[in-house]
Amino acid sequence: GNGWESYPISLRVVNWMKWSLSGNELTADAKHSLAVQVRHLSRKLEFHLLGNHLWANLKALLFASAYFTGEEAEGWKKRAVRLFERELREQILQDGGHVERSPMYHSILLADLLDLIQLSSIHPGVFTPETIAGWRLVAGKMFHWLGVMTHPDGGLSFFNDAAFDIAPDLRQLEDYADRIGVGRNPSVLNPVEVLSHSGYVRVSVEDAVLLADVGDLGPAYLSGHAHADSLSFELSIRGKRVLVNGGTSTYEVSPLRQQQRGTAMHNSVVVDGVDSSEVWGSFRVARRAKVHDVVVTENPDGGVRLRAWHDGYMRLPGKVVHARTWRIAPGRLLIEDLIEGRFNEWYATFRLSSGMDIDPGGAVASDREGVTFGWAISGHASGRLVRGFWYPRFGAQLPCWVLEVSPDGSRSEVEFRWD
Repeated sequence: GNGWESYPISLRVVNWMKWSLSGNELTADAKHSLAVQVRHLSRKLEFHLLGNHLWANLKALLFASAYFTGEEAEGWKKRAVRLFERELREQILQDGGHVERSPMYHSILLADLLDLIQLSSIHPGVFTPETIAGWRLVAGKMFHWLGVMTHPDGGLSFFNDAAFDIAPDLRQLEDYADRIGVGRNPSVLNPVEVLSHSGYVRVSVEDAVLLADVGDLGPAYLSGHAHADSLSFELSIRGKRVLVNGGTSTYEVSPLRQQQRGTAMHNSVVVDGVDSSEVWGSFRVARRAKVHDVVVTENPDGGVRLRAWHDGYMRLPGKVVHARTWRIAPGRLLIEDLIEGRFNEWYATFRLSSGMDIDPGGAVASDREGVTFGWAISGHASGRLVRGFWYPRFGAQLPCWVLEVSPDGSRSEVEFRWD
């Protein structure tokens, strides 16, 4: 009745609880005000939004049930534990990824889960051993997923809504887990890691790491943080990002928000000027691409071949299909794109990191750390470098170069090489 939104209330409740648990004492008025907000929250859980919003609501109720005593608090706890266990099964996929497919939100939710585990140790007996054991098991799976989706520089990858400085990074979360005694069973990542349920593949070949999106945008009922980034990828060489997706700097309903969610801001293919999935508004998606026939092949020479196709352009009159093959080997990456169906034009975009400088004398870029990165375009296709932007943080815009490859026919091949 006071016009409050449940998500800010969730954050406020948890912050007050953390402040109190740090040895501070709430005044009687503050405690009363907090109880009023928790009662409002318990009646206004964001079932209409689900996802990370409902998760945050339930975390706040769990915190409140550990702080307050009495019949009402016990009711909050029983309901929150039951709903949170349901959301753990719904929101955390079998490969450990969050259902919204955003590395940034995955990190936020993992931090939430660690907070709850720490809460259970500060207030022993509030939650059952079975409940706590379940939280710890899920946290371990989420750590593995985040390790796969983290670049060698320690930062998250830019798929769907993602930006630096919003969520803790992998190292920060690992340090937190170690401090509160959460076992992570750390292991060295395999050269090829396939996150089959969330739809990502990580390939490591010598000094290069490729992260590719070969999955669907997410569940049909929860795609507010999705981008039209099917078959996009990012590439790091010697610990430095070289090819990046565009990032996220705003949630405002604006042309910039629309642009950042669009296909051209990702290392993928645009057909007839439309996005691979119909993103609109600030958090809406209409017709969306589905990815099919993901095949990963490891070659005896140490190289890896990855192939998939998506049907996002089947909504066009020409019933267009985009298939992509990545072939990565020591010192090189070959991208083969095939467009089947009737179309007027198409092009592929490859966004260079803002730290890469262009050599005006040839198709070569380099950074101050000594990475030299060149490319060659095969077949009936032309390439041009255009100035663009990378949006690694909210409110931030960094200049960069974008390689646009425009084929005359249905196929293009772009080979990237580095020394």
